Amino acid sequence: MNSVMSKFFGDKAFYKKVLLLVVPIIVQNAITNFVSMLDNIMVGRIGNEQMSGVAIVNQLMFVCYLCMFGAISGAGIFTAQFFGKSDNEGVRYTFRFKLIICSVIVLITIALMVLFGEELIQLYLQGKQDGSDVEAALRYGKKYMSIMLLGLIPWMLSQVYAGTLRDCGKTFVPMVAGVVAVFVNLGINYVLIYGKFGFPVLGVAGAAIGTVVARYLEAIIVIWWTHYKKKENEYIIGVYSSLRIPIDLTVNIIKKGTPLFINETLWAAGMAMLVQCYSIRGMKVVAALNMCNTVVNVFNVVFFAMGDAVAIFVGQLLGAGKLKEAKDMARKLIVFGVCMASAVMFIVLALANLFPLLYNSDDYTRSVAAKFIMISAIFMPQVAFLHCAYFAIRSGGNTVVTFLFDSVFVWLITIPVAYILSRFTGLDVLAIYMCVQFADSIKCIVAFILLKKGIWLNNIVDKKKE
Repeated sequence: MNSVMSKFFGDKAFYKKVLLLVVPIIVQNAITNFVSMLDNIMVGRIGNEQMSGVAIVNQLMFVCYLCMFGAISGAGIFTAQFFGKSDNEGVRYTFRFKLIICSVIVLITIALMVLFGEELIQLYLQGKQDGSDVEAALRYGKKYMSIMLLGLIPWMLSQVYAGTLRDCGKTFVPMVAGVVAVFVNLGINYVLIYGKFGFPVLGVAGAAIGTVVARYLEAIIVIWWTHYKKKENEYIIGVYSSLRIPIDLTVNIIKKGTPLFINETLWAAGMAMLVQCYSIRGMKVVAALNMCNTVVNVFNVVFFAMGDAVAIFVGQLLGAGKLKEAKDMARKLIVFGVCMASAVMFIVLALANLFPLLYNSDDYTRSVAAKFIMISAIFMPQVAFLHCAYFAIRSGGNTVVTFLFDSVFVWLITIPVAYILSRFTGLDVLAIYMCVQFADSIKCIVAFILLKKGIWLNNIVDKKKE
């Protein structure tokens, strides 16, 4: 019995080490998502059309965010392993790679939103008529998007800097920067959305302004600390002296990172497509789903942080050539993540009916939102397992496998299920949502097999650079 327990559960020192890493991440993301929820509620109290317009734009911007996450994560695999072998020069090269690729992503996103923003928003406003003002939702969405684009550059910079710090196991400063930024965001939103203290009532424009200002502030804090503490972040010394990256490392990052980048891009596009499928049932469903996602995201941070822990701890052990220890670490972190998700599930189920009451919406939208939240809660342990398994497999550089495991599955299984059920059946949207969540159980089986085989246990930075 003891041997079984020791296989799946760590000792006191293990959990202390894990919690020291993940608690700052949880705190930062929890506060960020909590304030985002308050921000969402502020907009939601104006009306369904405003909330729907903002939600649609955020869903579109989410594709950009995930593209950047994919680019940063691809290089981050190398960053964690270089840091694990105390190679500051290698970390410096990966930082440059992140900066260059993310700059390109931002420029492409801005161009697409400026040229085709209205058409993209309209894709979500073609469902059945349910009494909502579609033209108003489009108008609010366009206004919100035009301002949000101004925050993409500071967002990109903060992600490059904070992502590198996290890859090196330094999570406190990104947490502080995130906490300061979200409270500034909340304060500005309160003042500008409702026109407090003599300021004009700006509605959704005020929400966008608050977000943009907060992103500049977050970027300034993280960038300043990284350069000010050069002794703690030696890789930053001379990082801008050139943009040189060794050819062989560039090729390796592209080889390992491209499937991951494509994966995140396709996955984000897949999530946007899923929402579009649900929107066929009406704009009130979009509003309800927005309520659900906003609330659930606050609780997801508890076990999503375990994905970061897997990426960092397992990546560093792999970089140091400790493959057996890496496998043991991954197993225990996954079990810990699922246990936390199970505890969170009961909390969310108990509170599911209360959250929608905070919104100024009709009874139908609130009822659907509460049921969305309940369904999401039930599948939290499954999501936690898949999330941690994904990062474990990815930490060893098996990005082609994660590409097939993640986004290919979404486009070949998840989206066809949602598309067919939403367009060719009379099923209620809640039944469709449940079927889509249940389909991921197939991935659990695949993930278990991949983890058991250990094909992801690879050291990818043991070759000498140029």
